[in-house]
Amino acid sequence: QVQLVESGGGLVQAGGSLRLSCAASGIIFSISDMGWYRQSPGKQRERVASITSGGRTYYADSLKGRFTISRDNAKSTVYLQMNSLGPEDTAVYYCKAMFRGNNYWGQGTQVTVSS
Repeated sequence: QVQLVESGGGLVQAGGSLRLSCAASGIIFSISDMGWYRQSPGKQRERVASITSGGRTYYADSLKGRFTISRDNAKSTVYLQMNSLGPEDTAVYYCKAMFRGNNYWGQGTQVTVSS
């Protein structure tokens, strides 16, 4: 079955950085589009960044320049490098895989930024 396992979340001070990882199995990673989403309490889940199988990237306008999405097809892993974090970035971050018309989600990893 498809599994997406996120890691790398945690508590960080404002201005700090974190790198999230999402290891995928059960899909053909190299032909899957991948994305990172986040959800804060009381808010809707929002797309943070995505990367196509061909390497094209998309970023939410408010995050451009601070976050970088990348992928390693050999490791079936997608990454999200987050810099200059602020309390507004506190959320559960979810990995999403889009494979053959289906969407798959990870269980999420908590990111908490203290001021």
